[in-house]
Order: sequence, then structure tokens, then C-alpha cells
Amino acid sequence: MLKLAAALAITLGACLGASAQTYPTKPITLVVPFAPGGTVNLMGRILATRMSELLGQTVIVDNKAGAGGSIGASFVAKAPADGYTLVFATQGQQSIQPLLSKKLPYDAIKDFAPIALFSTVPNVLAVSPDTPAKTVAELVQYAKANPGKLNMASAGIGSVNHLTGELFMLRTGVNFTHTPYRGAGPATADLLAGQAQLMFANLPNVLPYVQSGRVRVLAIASDKRNAAIPDVPTLAEAGVKDATVESWYGVMAPARTDPKIIKKLQDTVLAIANEKPMAAHLADLGARPFPGTSEDMARLSNEETKRWSEVIKHANVQMN
Repeated sequence: MLKLAAALAITLGACLGASAQTYPTKPITLVVPFAPGGTVNLMGRILATRMSELLGQTVIVDNKAGAGGSIGASFVAKAPADGYTLVFATQGQQSIQPLLSKKLPYDAIKDFAPIALFSTVPNVLAVSPDTPAKTVAELVQYAKANPGKLNMASAGIGSVNHLTGELFMLRTGVNFTHTPYRGAGPATADLLAGQAQLMFANLPNVLPYVQSGRVRVLAIASDKRNAAIPDVPTLAEAGVKDATVESWYGVMAPARTDPKIIKKLQDTVLAIANEKPMAAHLADLGARPFPGTSEDMARLSNEETKRWSEVIKHANVQMN
């Protein structure tokens, strides 16, 4: 029996090794855990297109939205660990949702194998054209004089743009009325319609409307100005310190995925992130490459968890 078990183990190991060497032999599904119309979807589709070209197999984007990204993440966590079902990961899914939900259908650490970081985008303070404030100082002054009268849209409770708003309120002492939506697309639509007066949005999500004059950006939550909107000051320049927030994106696989497959995917994502044409394409959208290894991704997730726990506790953010 022992000899038979050993033989089976050797055979299985050989099969797994061969599978990793020939991977991929069929289309790969990249689950984007948010709806179309937002920056997560945009970044995921850009990466999937280039991955398809480099890997020689189609990378299919599958939007599985809901619950702050946890529905799509849970789907991937339970998928076979064969490298053919991946998740386009965000700090919301990996670092924020675990702080908000006691019944999260996955373990952000144990159920995933980080692959690589791909890109990052700054968050901006965007306001509708009819909002009276033209600067951050004017917005703060108006909000303090009219507490609760400014509606702040977000992609949902616990989303990065929601918590960026909570961080802004913490740093400035103002009070906005938070209105969560089912994704960045619907939130942006109401910002354009004037139903919401402001939103802390990913820059790529609102850049076309900024360029057409339908949305104003008062500041960028980054450590430096962005070439796509060079005249817009950082929050620090506008007088709001310690409020830098950049949204990062990367790829993860189910835990127990063959390390050789992880390495091949990591090399592919890093190669794409380091391409000059890709950097130029992302810059046009207000984003930038953010290449990082699986170890970098795991470390960043942990750092973000510590950071947002303070904001969530102070603002008493709770999922419905």
C-alpha cells in the first residue's frame, strides 16, 4: 500500500509539473469583481487584452459585481486552483472588506495566491458644475457652514472612494451626506446629473467629463500632480495633509495554485507593466504602471489593512 501511495504521488506530481510547463492550454477567465463602467473594469480589460497576446490564449473578462467586490472574489477563491480562473484584485477586496464584514465568504490571506501588481490610479475630489466651491478651501468652508447638505456619492459602502471621503472628513472636520451606489458608473452618473455634489473618484473614471467641462476636480489625492490634469493641486498643496490615496490593481489566483503557474503569470503581468507603450496608454487615462511581485502585493495588502482600520473605526463605517 505504501509503495502504491508513493507511486501515485510521484505520478500526480509529474502530471502537475507537466501541466505547469504547458500552461496555458485553454482560455483563462479574469474575474473583475465590479460592474462595467468603472476604473476597475477598465484596468482589468486593458491587462486582459495584453495578457491574451503574450500568453497565446484568450483571457476572458467576467464581471461579477456586488458586495464591494466580495462576490467576485469569493467565486475565485472557490474555483479550481489550476490557473484558469483569476481575480483582478483591488485594495477594497483584499484590505478593506475584511475589516467591514464578519461574514466575508473568503479569507483574504489564506484563500488567495498573490500574482503581481499591475497599475495604480489616483483618487480625485470631483464636484458637479453647480457646486458653489471652486477650491478645496471653499468646499470646506461651505460644508462647515452647511453641515450635511453636500451629498457625496460613492461606488458603495466600504469602497475606496467612500473611505477616501471619510478620510477627507476626518482630516478637515467637515460632514458630507454619504450616498452609496452599486458601482462607480451609477455614482458618476448622478454626479453628472447634479444629484450628488461631490465624489472622491478614480481619475480615469471622471477624466473624460473633466476634459469636457461636465465635472470639476478640486484636488488630487496623490503625492504629486498628474500629467493628465497638471493644473489641479494635490490635497496637501490645498491644505489637507495625510490624505493621499491611490487605488492599486493586481492579479490573484486561488490558493494552492502551482507556484510555476504563479511565476509564469507574474512574469507576464510584470512584463506588461514595464512596457513603455503600456505606460503611455495608462498615462493618457490618468493612471500609471505599478509593477510589483507577489511578495510586494502581499505586503501592500497588509499595510493597507492597518491604514484603513483607523479610518473605519473613526467613521464607524458599517456594512448594511
